[in-house]
Amino acid sequence: MIIKDNDDIRSSEITPESIYLDRRDFIKTGIGTGLAVGALGLTGVARALSHEKWQDRWQPQKPGPFDTDEELTPYKDITTYNNFYEFGVDKSDPAEYSESFKPLPWKVAVKGESKKTGTFNLEDLLKPHSPEDRIYRHRCVEGWSMVIPWLGIPLAAVLKRFEPTSKAKFVHFTTVLRPDEMPGQKRSVLQWPYVEGLRMDEAMNPLTLLATGIYGRSLLNQNGAPLRLVLPWKYGFKSIKSIVKISFIASQPKTTWEISAPKEYGFYSNVNPEVDHPRWSQARERRIGEFFKRKTLMFNGYADRVASMYSGMDLRTNF
Repeated sequence: MIIKDNDDIRSSEITPESIYLDRRDFIKTGIGTGLAVGALGLTGVARALSHEKWQDRWQPQKPGPFDTDEELTPYKDITTYNNFYEFGVDKSDPAEYSESFKPLPWKVAVKGESKKTGTFNLEDLLKPHSPEDRIYRHRCVEGWSMVIPWLGIPLAAVLKRFEPTSKAKFVHFTTVLRPDEMPGQKRSVLQWPYVEGLRMDEAMNPLTLLATGIYGRSLLNQNGAPLRLVLPWKYGFKSIKSIVKISFIASQPKTTWEISAPKEYGFYSNVNPEVDHPRWSQARERRIGEFFKRKTLMFNGYADRVASMYSGMDLRTNF
């Protein structure tokens, strides 16, 4: 064992708390399968621990203001049924083709209309905030949904540190571009890198989360490791994954799906059962694990917390 003074340890070398807390299970698994601890990356650690252990052992530290008493979607389903086109267009592709993706070390660039800008290690970007458990009802545009216990911090808490100026009306996000590690980026299914945007009041809403984990454990690659957005009142494609750049800008940006199919996907992408997708109804959704569909709720059930942001807007036009 090599022991270093604190001043000699880079923040990017520090093992995440969630992995450290699982060290006993990891050691047991490593011995049982002949794995070498020094050669196994963080993704390997996550794969070595069973879905069942992770889910069964998880308990929220304390009830959060946005918790729900709905039944949680199993960890295995959350991590094997995903939309992440950077790894492929099928729901099973992200889990199958993301193993070579390297989520650590990670840096995020902060640019634009703010007093403070720069490029930051992930750990420094999230300091000094402590993660908190929250449960959101999370949907994707096809009409399927999950109930996921996200681990993360409010986006507003991070953005305020950079002191955005009065010119900052929108926040623009960019996903990492690594076609050698993300095989889906070698295909022109979408315009790469993936980009998304929020109006400033949406970004500052308490519901808007910078997520780093689920079920109390670090995000796996297929779920957007190591950092993604969670916007529980919007359709799932709005929650951009593997973020490497955050920009404060003055004008409304174009987003990836808006660029690809502007008649089908708008900038706001709010969950709205009254506005159908041109190719399917959005009035009902299928919860993963359930046979029958259920009624889709306006703003995904969070109308009391977000509807005021869209007061006076025609939501059929601003979809």
